[in-house]
Amino acid sequence: MDIDRTTQLYFSPTHTTRKIVEAIARGIGAAESDRIDLTPPSGTWQPAAVIGGLAIIGAPVYGGRLPAEAISRLRRISGNGTPAVIVAVYGNRAYEDALLELRDVAREIGFAPIAAGAFIGEHSYSGAATPIAAGRPDAADLQLAEEFGTAAREKLRRLGPAAEWPLLPVPGTFPYKEWPGLAGIAPLTREASCVRCGVCVAACPTAAITLGETVTTDAERCIKCCACVKSCAPAARLMDNPRLQQVAEMLSANCRERKEPETFL
Repeated sequence: MDIDRTTQLYFSPTHTTRKIVEAIARGIGAAESDRIDLTPPSGTWQPAAVIGGLAIIGAPVYGGRLPAEAISRLRRISGNGTPAVIVAVYGNRAYEDALLELRDVAREIGFAPIAAGAFIGEHSYSGAATPIAAGRPDAADLQLAEEFGTAAREKLRRLGPAAEWPLLPVPGTFPYKEWPGLAGIAPLTREASCVRCGVCVAACPTAAITLGETVTTDAERCIKCCACVKSCAPAARLMDNPRLQQVAEMLSANCRERKEPETFL
C-alpha cells in the first residue's frame, strides 16, 4: 500500500509530542499532510473523520497513562479503518501502560495501528533547578523519529489486506495502572512579574486560566501540563506548590540517565 497522505493527530500542550509526530511525518514523506491538533480547549475545534492515507497519533504520558483530556478528545475522531502509527512521549521516567492504552483507544475509534513508538520529551515539571530530560526531543531523537516513519511506511507497503493485519504487540498491562494524579493544585502567577500578555491563557489546553484583575487558575481544571509555565517569557508562572516541587525534585534526581526511544513494528 503506497502512502500519498498523512494525518498528524496529537495532543501536545508543551509541543514535544507535536515535534515527534512532525518528524515521523517527514520520514514517511507523503506528498500531502493534514493536521488535527487536539490541544486547544475542546470548544475551539470540531469532531473529525480520517479516511485513507496513514495517521500518526501522538499523546504525552502522565504518570504512566494517557491524560484523560487526550482520551476524551481522541474519542471525537473517527478512524474509518485508517492505518496508524501511534506514539507516546514521556519525560524520561517510564511510559508504563500509556502505549498500550493508546493502541487500544486508537482501535476503539476505528484506526488500525501498524507501528508504535515511545519517545522522550522534556518533562512538564522540568525547570532550571530541576532538569528532567531538558531539551528533548533533541536532534538525535528527531532523527530516530524520521527513521521510524520511514520504517513504518515500508512496513505498510509490505502488508497485505487490512483484514489480515495482526494485532500490534506493545508493552503494557491491562487493566491499566491506576494514577491518582495531583488534584486541586496548579501553577501560580507571580503578579509582580506578570506583564498581562495573556500567553498563559492561550497556552492552557483546558481553559483553566482567566486574565482579569489578576491571573486566576481553576485548579480543578488544571492538568499540570505546565504549558503556561513553559510559555511565560517573564517567568511569572511557576510551580510553587510543595507537592509539585517534591515530585519535580524526585524526578530530577532519579531520572537523569538518558533513555532512548523504543519502536515496535
